[in-house]
Amino acid sequence: MDFIDLRSDTVTRPTPAMRKAMAEAEVGDDVYGEDPTINALQELAAASMGKEAGLFVPSGTMGNLIAILTHCGRGDEVIMGHLAHTFLFEGGGVAALGGVHPRTVPNQADGTLILDDIQNAIRADDVHNPISRLIVLENTQLRCGGTPISAAYTRSVANLAREHNLALHLDGARIFNAAAALDVAAIELATPADSVTFCLSKGLCAPVGSVLRGSGEFIHKARRIRKQLGGGMRQAGILAAAGIVALKEMTGRLKEDHQRARSLAKGLAGIPGLSLKDQVPPSNMIFINLDPACPLSDQELVEGLKSRGILIGKVVPRQFRLVTHYWIDERAVKVTLDAFRQVVAG
Repeated sequence: MDFIDLRSDTVTRPTPAMRKAMAEAEVGDDVYGEDPTINALQELAAASMGKEAGLFVPSGTMGNLIAILTHCGRGDEVIMGHLAHTFLFEGGGVAALGGVHPRTVPNQADGTLILDDIQNAIRADDVHNPISRLIVLENTQLRCGGTPISAAYTRSVANLAREHNLALHLDGARIFNAAAALDVAAIELATPADSVTFCLSKGLCAPVGSVLRGSGEFIHKARRIRKQLGGGMRQAGILAAAGIVALKEMTGRLKEDHQRARSLAKGLAGIPGLSLKDQVPPSNMIFINLDPACPLSDQELVEGLKSRGILIGKVVPRQFRLVTHYWIDERAVKVTLDAFRQVVAG
């Protein structure tokens, strides 16, 4: 069966243009800095975020880990939201591999952190305390519904960080979705941060990889951390070629995914037994709940949809996530709504 896969935008496959670019890519040894396609991708990515340099890495998780280990030493502290992807879904790597202590403050419904909460989390200079080194923000904020964070808010956090001699890292896995949702250039969202990651392998459809950006000095240090973590690749220009196509051809079409998310959400909102976290999804993610009175179990909903060719992701009991992306077209929206109506109606 050819499934309509709404579990995540990580399930996207490379486009025909990407496959062609990969087949024709010029390559070299990237650990030696000699892969021309990777070098081109890193330069393009750095320019898109207003940074001096970039570093191609296998995944967003590795990119965030490298950034935190570059900014922080063992025993230092990083401040982030309690719903941050780095805190919830990256295997505790900052603590396990870097000895960095995570300090969480509450994410608000719009994905932000209250400035006073950040201020109060910054440690005093006391031998009993870890040293506060870094603040991490996420854009879009996954666990807050895929909510975009404004450039003005990011600037306010950056200003607070610099007042206390801290750095700011932006987990921009879906920063181009945020830019599309806010109708601004991605560079505006990234400029206030000292370092930024974004994923090529989510809504941008590349098969592998993320890019970390920052100052030339920062990326020089980050390259050593990447090598320590086993992320130094050789003739990986084959992968980077798809990333170049992603940046040139895919970033400008993300509003289409957002529009399809809104169409899908509108249809789901009209089905008795379902309720939505956001009636109008802020980007490409829809979070739906099974109403308490709905007799369906979580498994019955998931399996019933799967039998009709639809894959969705379970978040927590009675809550599910649907993510639109390049491979979800108008027909897929219609088929999905028909399947939901059939399964929920019993």
